[in-house]
Formats: sequence, structure tokens, C-alpha cells
Amino acid sequence: MALEKLELMPEPEDSRILTAVDSEAPGYSGADYGLTDQEARELRWPLGPMKKFLWPWGGVSFAIGTVLLLISWHSIQAYLWPFLPDSEWAFESTGIRELQDEGYFGSGVHVCIVDTGIDGDHPDFENLNLIGFRDFYDGNDADIRDVGNDYHGTLMAGLLVANGTYTGAAPEVDLSVAIALGPEGKSGQADRVALAIRWCRITQEADIISLSLGGDPGGGMSSLQSETVEAVNEALDAGIFVVAAAGNNGMKAGVNDVSIPANIPGVIAVGASTINGGVWLNSSVGSTIDPYSGEERSFPNQKPEVRAPGVKMFSTASTDIQPPYAYSTGSSDSTVIVVGALSLILEIHGEEMRGDDGVFDAGEMEQVKRALATSSLVSQEEEASHHNKRGYGNLDAVEWLKQVEFEFNIT
Repeated sequence: MALEKLELMPEPEDSRILTAVDSEAPGYSGADYGLTDQEARELRWPLGPMKKFLWPWGGVSFAIGTVLLLISWHSIQAYLWPFLPDSEWAFESTGIRELQDEGYFGSGVHVCIVDTGIDGDHPDFENLNLIGFRDFYDGNDADIRDVGNDYHGTLMAGLLVANGTYTGAAPEVDLSVAIALGPEGKSGQADRVALAIRWCRITQEADIISLSLGGDPGGGMSSLQSETVEAVNEALDAGIFVVAAAGNNGMKAGVNDVSIPANIPGVIAVGASTINGGVWLNSSVGSTIDPYSGEERSFPNQKPEVRAPGVKMFSTASTDIQPPYAYSTGSSDSTVIVVGALSLILEIHGEEMRGDDGVFDAGEMEQVKRALATSSLVSQEEEASHHNKRGYGNLDAVEWLKQVEFEFNIT
């Protein structure tokens, strides 16, 4: 039936409810409304004139309004962002704020981030201690910048070192940044990522390498024999902690393990959790088998090891947009939160943990991982065992510190 022959009739019980009826239909009597029959008839809304208003001019007006909203969004957002939810819950729920309240912010710890770069002009990086920058994408080392279309590197850096609108997990660390991912934020060529990791190890002498990147087992960087895998193992052998994203393929058929290089035994593989502590559905699932040895993975190297906040994380973004902030979701974000927690622990007890030689050996690094696994098991409400998606449990920086003190007999 054509719209011109329909009317909207209000229901007597609730006049906000409108029922479409044929214009010739008698409808409810006036008594049902407490009115005369004529007055009841006049309550109806004819759809014919409404159609003329809504189309085409109503549709055109809606389209114009939508375009204007998109054009002016950045200006509108500038007024809205102070009222948008931040990610304070992530730092509080993991115990990071509790350690910061005791005066620890990562001072003296050197972190090297391999990503798309960093926007050094961001106001939240005003007090940043950036001690190294290297561009393995196009060789422009003099221009400190973020080449990512979605400023992935700046988002990750902000979660760690921002100190302005909000405080990152470890804003006082010494930071080195290597560009190894291109504008699309993909892992790209294995040799480029491997060069960046080796730069972090050899030139920068980092304590922790943060890898919010990875690939599914396959070709290129995702090969078990890739240059990236070799470079990561070199870093581990040198006593450098490597923390890597477990991946975002938990709902993807055919992917049966965490990403490379997170699947390397000595690496801390990090999955993503939600604001309520539950596992993010897209967080990757780990295999029970170590693909490098063909043997079953065992404590504390089952994958992923831990999960940390990674959903709708508020962080720094490009200064090309106003305000220069955005939200990010994924195990990349979770990785940086764990890097921050580890930075605080190394600030507190790094010297005692390294021993007389001042270098982490394989046994000492495994003690740190054992403390992480145990602390995560203690903090979780689920069954106290490893799960191939939940890991050992949620990150608890305070409990991790206590377990480190136990493992290394620190009083």
C-alpha cells in the first residue's frame, strides 16, 4: 500500500506508540481517548505530507548534516575528548599505579620499541628521555616521526612513556625507537625487523625490547627460520628481555599458535584482556607444542604467558589531528603494559636480579618468567592452570614483584 494512503494512529494507552493504519479505517473511538470521535480522528498523522518532507529534502538534509559532522569532527572532538573515558582502569587493575605511588616510574631502565616510529612533537612527550632513534624503513634517521597511517608506534609509546594528559606505565625509562614497520603497520620484511632488533641489542644495549608486532607461521618474518627469529634469540642470549604480542587471531580459523616471534620459548607472549579482566575474543590462542623443538611446551613457557589490558586503550596519537589522542585495541597494547610493569620491577630490583656478573643469564630470565606465571596464577579467579588463550592469568605487577623477590631471595 502506498504511504499516501496510510496514517499513524496513536495508541490510547501510550500516545508515543504510533500504529500505521489505512486512512479509511475507523480506528479507536473518541471515548478510548476521552475525546469526541472527531477529535480522535484529528490525532492521526497523515504519512503523505510527511513523505514529501522526508524525501527528497529530508534525505538531502540528513546527508548534508552527516558530511558537515565528518568535516568538523576534529573541532568537535577537541571539546569532547576531556569527557571521553581514559584507560586509567588498565594501569590501576594491573597494579602499575600502586608501584608508581611508591615512587617507581622506570628510571634507569632502557626500553627499545620496534614499530612505526614516534611523533616526537606530541605534548605528552615533552619530558621524554629519547636516547636513540633509527629508521630502518627509508633511512631518514634525522627526522623523528611516525610513518604509520594509524600512528601505531605513537599509540604504543604513549602507553609506556606519556606524561601529560595521562601517565604511562613507565614514563621515566630511557627510550629508543626503531622504525621497522611501514605505513600500513605490517611486519613487512623479516630483515628490516631483524635489523631493528639487533640495533636495540648492539648499539642501544637495551634491557627490554618491546615488539607490538608479529606474524602467523608461514613465509617472510613468520618463518620459524626467519631473520627475525634469529635476531630475537640473539637478544635473549645477550640477557635482554623480549616482550611480544600474542596476536589478534583468536577468531581466525587455521591459525593454531601465537604469532612469531611471541612463540619463541624465551619471549614473553602477551594476550589481551578487557576492562572486566576477561580475555578479548580476538586474542590469539597458543599451541601446546613448541614448533622449534617439536616437544610439548612446559611451565613457565606455555603460550601465551600472560594477558594484560588491550581493549579501547586511550593513548597518544599524531599531532596532525586535534586533539592528538585516539583509542587502540589489540595485543599490541597489552604488550606495552607488560613492558611497563617489567620496567618498574627492573628499576626496583634489577641489580640484585642480575647477580655478580651484571647480566641476565638464561636461568635468571627463566626465574623472571616463572615469577610472572606464578603471580598471574595467584591473581586469577579461574582454575589455577595454564589456558591456551587466557595464559597463566592477568598481569598483576605487585604480585609479580613479590614473586620475583621470592625467586631471587631478595629481602
